[in-house]
Amino acid sequence: MIRYITAGESHGPALSAIVEGLPAGLEVRPEDINSELARRQQGYGRGGRMKIETDKARVLSGIRFGKTIGSPVTLQIENRDWENWTVNMAQFEKPTDEVPAITIPRPGHADLVGMIKYGFEDIRPVIERASARETAARVAACTLSRIFLRSLGIQIGSYVSAIGPSGSDTVSAKAGQLLTDGADALSGNADSSCVRMLDKSEEEAAVAAIDKAKTDGDTLGGIIDLFITGVPMGLGSYVQHDRRLDAELAAALISIQAVKGVEIGSAFRNARRPGSQVHDELFIGKVDSPKRKTNRAGGLEGSMTNGEIIHIRLAMKPIATLMSPLHSFDIATLDTHLSHIERSDTCAVPACSVIAEAVVAPVIANALLLKTGGDHMQEISERLETYRKEISKRFRK
Repeated sequence: MIRYITAGESHGPALSAIVEGLPAGLEVRPEDINSELARRQQGYGRGGRMKIETDKARVLSGIRFGKTIGSPVTLQIENRDWENWTVNMAQFEKPTDEVPAITIPRPGHADLVGMIKYGFEDIRPVIERASARETAARVAACTLSRIFLRSLGIQIGSYVSAIGPSGSDTVSAKAGQLLTDGADALSGNADSSCVRMLDKSEEEAAVAAIDKAKTDGDTLGGIIDLFITGVPMGLGSYVQHDRRLDAELAAALISIQAVKGVEIGSAFRNARRPGSQVHDELFIGKVDSPKRKTNRAGGLEGSMTNGEIIHIRLAMKPIATLMSPLHSFDIATLDTHLSHIERSDTCAVPACSVIAEAVVAPVIANALLLKTGGDHMQEISERLETYRKEISKRFRK
């Protein structure tokens, strides 16, 4: 099974990740990882940090002659901004110059609770690890699982459906058209927009909303629609709570900084409708598999994949650092203050959509490996093809 951990601080020397459990024989190119890191850095509304960093992953282990060898893969991403933080983030010797402590927490951030939990007198250590900068390491690590899935015909894509007041609450008809060519086609189209929206008028409204928020010293969140195509029926399980695929997908997504809600299919709309208008009726298709005319379940039934496209929506809250700061207090003196200002983005929803694509990849990859088993790519590919053929036979008249 694939698992990964990340390490590193936002302004430390580097971010790193170790990925264990990848099968041997998976072809990996540096540009496959680095292109995803570049996608994560894009998006209208990003702050000054993205002008400093040019994220590229250095592979330190686990790959030989362009293929995985079954041992852990180690990845490292240097922080170019580290050269400006060698005093404030010194790792061993305390600087002779006084380093000012940050003691005024930001509402909506990990600052206050993290400081209390770990017994700090300064919020800086919390800021450094709670920062969404950590997701660069996650994107690098999870891209390896994404490459694995893509080699087996499974694609992951997304687009931004809303930023602040702009956008739509329904799935774009254009998204449905693009998904007929797979989720990669959807993501490729979304990437051509500076806010990863599919509708030009919605893009213009979102850009205007971001500009206004920046002028006001405010921030904006949004909604992301995520899709996974090519997934066979029967991944996941209903037999135990910790093997439910919908739970694992939701956990992966809500672990992303600032993501506060996850919806599978049209779940919230379904909650206000009678069952006759919710459940996707079954029909025998023309390609030896059951088909549904609707996909309100979002491709998951009984916590297992049902052969339809997996569709998940996630809600990202506005970033907690505001240039027009909110009311707070100094934890050292308990005096009233405006909250701390840390360099940040006005809107990071487009970047969040790329991160979301990444973090679901190991979840789907592990569900697939649990079904097929196998330690190298040829073995896994053959077993998956056999399983797909067995499904087809079950529904052949």
